[in-house]
Amino acid sequence: MSLAAFVPQRVAIASHPTVVAAGELAADIASYFATNNVSTISAGLYDKELRKRVLAGDVDLLVAVGGDGTMLRASHLCAAPRVPILGIKLGHLGFLTEAPHDNWKPAVDRVLAGNYRLEERMMLRSVHMRAGEVQGAWELLNEAFIGRGEMTRPVHLYTEIDDHYLTTYVADGVIIATPTGSTAYALAAGGPILPPELRNVLIVPVAPHLSVDRAIVLSEGSWVRVEIHMDHQAALSIDGQAPVALQDGDHVEVRASEHSIYFVRFEEADYFYRNLTTHMNRNPSTGDKR
Repeated sequence: MSLAAFVPQRVAIASHPTVVAAGELAADIASYFATNNVSTISAGLYDKELRKRVLAGDVDLLVAVGGDGTMLRASHLCAAPRVPILGIKLGHLGFLTEAPHDNWKPAVDRVLAGNYRLEERMMLRSVHMRAGEVQGAWELLNEAFIGRGEMTRPVHLYTEIDDHYLTTYVADGVIIATPTGSTAYALAAGGPILPPELRNVLIVPVAPHLSVDRAIVLSEGSWVRVEIHMDHQAALSIDGQAPVALQDGDHVEVRASEHSIYFVRFEEADYFYRNLTTHMNRNPSTGDKR
């Protein structure tokens, strides 16, 4: 069920935990909300008290101060309690953030006036299984990567869709992504660009060797099972986080999550294509100012 715009009364401002400037900016934003009679808590994204209050539903908006990585981590926190996120850009890339760090007050003013829309984005759930037992489960916004570890040798990935055999990839790995993740690792691996409002599951092989080399787009209701076979290192990585070691015979199941994430947006829905052109023509992560 989608959410509608509202005027928040309880706001958490979560900053990148290791960037001093992010914490300072978060404190300024918290003070500004407070002057408008909004209850606030400001802390690093991994602060226990902040996370406890978000998960308990004690806040109705989270302001994430950082880059797209901060937005990804914030989405993991905010999906289950259905807390919308306003992203303040303090990093290189800005696919997910909404307002620049040097002009954030107009964005907050619009939120306080209820003059915005909420953009719903699909999430996935990934489960790591070994010998019939669950080893871990994660909600993700961008992608799950299943593939080789530090060694450059490919792995064999026996892949099923909806309990039917698809193929065995011999590759560096396979990416299973959301439409949001289609502009992240999946794009770098040659996958298609999907509008973020779609609800599809994307499969993209990474450096396949004599294997199916085309990306596959699935419906929201489909699920993917990948069983890994190798005699060397292999790993599972969720949204670019620290890898989880996989053993021969382990499998990973990925399907649509029951949760969605909601981002505060001020522009109309076609903003995605305008911003995409800017990002593609001049990647800010390179530092190229030309």
